Amino acid sequence: MHTLKLGRILTGLMFLGFSSLLVAQDSIEWFTLGNDFAHTRYTPAAEISADNFNDLEVAWEWDGASFGAVSGRSTPSYIDGKLFTVAGYNRHVIAIDPKNGETIWSYREPNTPRGEYSMRADYGKGVGYAEIDGRGVIYMISPAFFLTALDADTGVPIEGFGGQIPVDGFPKTGVVDLLADLGHPYDPYNGIPLETGYITSSSPPIVVNDTIIVGNSAEQGYHQARIENVPGDILAYDARTGDFKWKFNVIPKPGEYGHETWENDAWEWTGDVSSWAPLSADPENNLVFIPTNSATIDYYGGFRPGDNLYGAAIIALDTRTGERAWHFQMVHHEIWNFDNPTAPVLLDLNVDGQGAIPSVMQVTKQGWVYAFNRLTGEPIWPIVERPVPPSIVPGEVLSPTQPHVTKPEPYEMQGVTEDDLVDFTPKLRADAIAALDDYVMGGLFNPPIHADNAMGKYAAMNCPGGAGGANITAPAVADPTTGMLYVSSHKNCFALRLIPGEEADLLFPDSTGATTSQYANGVAGATARPPRHPAGVPLFKPPYSRITAIDMNSGDHAWMIPTGETSQRNLNAFEAAGADLEEVGNTGTGALVPMVVTANMLIYSDTATDGTPMLWGLDKSSGEIIGEIEAPSRSSYGMSSWVHDGHQYIMLQTSSSLTAMALPGAADAGGDAH
Repeated sequence: MHTLKLGRILTGLMFLGFSSLLVAQDSIEWFTLGNDFAHTRYTPAAEISADNFNDLEVAWEWDGASFGAVSGRSTPSYIDGKLFTVAGYNRHVIAIDPKNGETIWSYREPNTPRGEYSMRADYGKGVGYAEIDGRGVIYMISPAFFLTALDADTGVPIEGFGGQIPVDGFPKTGVVDLLADLGHPYDPYNGIPLETGYITSSSPPIVVNDTIIVGNSAEQGYHQARIENVPGDILAYDARTGDFKWKFNVIPKPGEYGHETWENDAWEWTGDVSSWAPLSADPENNLVFIPTNSATIDYYGGFRPGDNLYGAAIIALDTRTGERAWHFQMVHHEIWNFDNPTAPVLLDLNVDGQGAIPSVMQVTKQGWVYAFNRLTGEPIWPIVERPVPPSIVPGEVLSPTQPHVTKPEPYEMQGVTEDDLVDFTPKLRADAIAALDDYVMGGLFNPPIHADNAMGKYAAMNCPGGAGGANITAPAVADPTTGMLYVSSHKNCFALRLIPGEEADLLFPDSTGATTSQYANGVAGATARPPRHPAGVPLFKPPYSRITAIDMNSGDHAWMIPTGETSQRNLNAFEAAGADLEEVGNTGTGALVPMVVTANMLIYSDTATDGTPMLWGLDKSSGEIIGEIEAPSRSSYGMSSWVHDGHQYIMLQTSSSLTAMALPGAADAGGDAH
């Protein structure tokens, strides 16, 4: 056959293994944000190899500046010979020619105040797709929380999908107002009153067996000092008509499972618990997997006592009915900003030679992989409740225990003690200890502390922090042919300091809610950062960033490498401090790195010592470098690879642009596309 749409075929075969499919193809698709419903970011494409990796060159660059693109968080889908992505604060939907990077069509939703307020407007991560009655349909959730269905060939809104939105400029068809099905009073133009809450979206919908499942996101918890918000309930729609199908309440109502975990009647007015990270699915078993964040607000939950289901959990829902199949809560009464930051990854495993287990895995900021049988929710290896410290903050009642993963081993430092501090010379170690004298060190679940506490300390150390471990900027990837999971992580510790809510509220103007919390985050950002070492080196032992390869058939770490190269700044600082640079070795850059897995290598991007952006090819079984080239720019938030017209491309998400890398001869002649 001339063109085999292998991406869609893999959707049905990915759980069966597909080594026999690794043959040359004219077209190998990248179907969803993570390529497949399992979110592996794996492709069987094999044209690029260790022998020719260093011959890669820029095939074309698509410049999103005219669409207002900034962050470059969207991984384009390659389907039926076109690339589809979103860009900019208006979240334009764009179709791109994969041969030369030229824009084919674009769609823009009319401006509304509810969209302009969105704190995740430029954070769009991609599109959803389905084939309806033989026609390709692109689905997009906007910052204003509208669902739009577009013809994949023309970008025209689908006739018969949704209906007329009562706002000037909207098309007569093709759009669904998602706020209408959440159950809160709202205005179609302005949205939900901010004193009630706010909801938006950053991840695309996922279409499973003709059902569109919609996640969402809310105001960042570290920017909140008021206790009210709306819950991020999961919505589902008919892929053909846009008709509403079901809603799953992420904060259980009276009579629903888990309602008793919300004490103080907090379920009535507390919100968030959204799925801002992407979704994954098992279409064969009609399951969608929902990774959730925590409830309102970060770092203090005294107003919402209880375990607070379904915060910081993975939920398996029946795609046909929205009924809960199973769930697991990673963190009870979550206050550490330990929300689930990436899509769950699905693999079929042969665990310890005991036969096939259909699995789902969640990588986390905590530095753990939580692994389950995806049909039953049974942990593949024991996850045990262990005691954790209580809070000293007035009004805060933490869970006395938290779930601890027993296998695989952590892929990142958890908590911090003096043994974790830099020690290449006695003075470096002594100065690191002194620098943290004002901070409370402790384990993974070290509780936040408040200003004017009896200990006289400034803040509590939180390692990895809310931006540490694994995170959305560099999703984990997996190889379904081997059961290997590759995790990008970094330390990125936070320092948790609370101040009275009235003071914190001044730091976050125009935030949602009406009632000020007793305590809230004490800085105008994600949280306070740890102090710098006086020598200008990081406080902690390296590596500062790493890729860890985990054999999920055994639960054992196969290898670990630092990512990129030690920065010149850190090399200079270590040398000036008298450290032996050979002993220091490669510390890694400290950055999370985007990755993609192909049939014959693992590819990732980071920087060299002098800051030059680089692309590395690694042996998947050993982590050995088998190719390296200079890249045109730094990239993040994901990487993809697909085959068009018989040539394999690697797509880099380079801030406001997209950069396609390929072997010589793959691209048309000419300059950059815009």
